[in-house]
Amino acid sequence: MPESAQRAKQEIDYGRRNMGYVYGAQWETTGTAGRSAIPSRAKKYFIDFLCFVDAQVPAEVERIYAIMDNLEMHHCHDLLLFMLQHERWEFVYQPTYAAYLNLIEPWWKTLRSLALKGRRFQTWKEIEEAVEDATAYWNAHKHPFVRGKRRRHQAPRHAGIAVVPKVA
Repeated sequence: MPESAQRAKQEIDYGRRNMGYVYGAQWETTGTAGRSAIPSRAKKYFIDFLCFVDAQVPAEVERIYAIMDNLEMHHCHDLLLFMLQHERWEFVYQPTYAAYLNLIEPWWKTLRSLALKGRRFQTWKEIEEAVEDATAYWNAHKHPFVRGKRRRHQAPRHAGIAVVPKVA
């Protein structure tokens, strides 16, 4: 008599091997975006990213406001040391559960759509390249974000007086 069949058991595979993280910054008045792909979420990478952003912002800009969520590394001691060395930075923390207040959130949605949507990646390097290409595309077609208004493409208006057709 054959042994009774048993249900197959297998560990759940979420497919998150070789994962990494992406830090992003956006200059809201121009729409320019910057990003950095990193191997792990750690304080040192975050501070390195802030130094990268600081180098990108012209020296004549007196104040840099960084709007951040309440991630633990956004409150670390290394960030306080960064603030002491970079006096033009000011960090503004958004309230919990209020991601909609941060103007970079629509950019993250666009970046995910441009870089990741409908694609399958085998390595982290492929993801990095896709994010890099998507950011380059975004910066080539950038526009400032306006809160509460969607940017819609409209046909250009012709200069002059509008002609209204006569109704019989």
